[in-house]
Amino acid sequence: MRWDQRSARVYDCSDRVCFCLEREPSRSKRPWERNRQHKKELGKSIDQRPSLINTRKTFGHWEIDSVIGSKSKDDNALLTLVERKTRYMITIVLDDHTEESVCHALKQLVKKFGQTLFTQVFKSITADNGSEFSSLDDTLKHLSDIYFAHPYLSWERGTNERHNGLLRQFVPKGTPI
Repeated sequence: MRWDQRSARVYDCSDRVCFCLEREPSRSKRPWERNRQHKKELGKSIDQRPSLINTRKTFGHWEIDSVIGSKSKDDNALLTLVERKTRYMITIVLDDHTEESVCHALKQLVKKFGQTLFTQVFKSITADNGSEFSSLDDTLKHLSDIYFAHPYLSWERGTNERHNGLLRQFVPKGTPI
């Protein structure tokens, strides 16, 4: 290797710059970091949903979600169902934010509509992967088709998310319902 003036300048500056490499955090992945994956598939994926539903030309395809007011355990929550074609919204007040409350509310909705009318009005329901919807497939097994959106992709149920945003004008985050 040829010694030139440029190399000498680097070595001259090295004593003035303090390199503390042992204090630098490593860039490798930590052992406790893991990918967010569901260990159990909740039901049929939104990918299996017929393309007819995506066109919004037929009535009876709904999106479901929940809205939490404050995070206290004794606070109510809202269950929102939005029809994809008409954008008609049904809002149900839940006692709490659990799967039991969601199942109870949906059973009351089935009871109110009657099974035959319910199957005509609610042809399919698309939900997110929240824990409150984990038994949705079992609750409405023979009544309507249930599809689940991909985790962390809320835009796949955009109609419902937009309506929840409109609800937030009246129920801001952190306020009790």
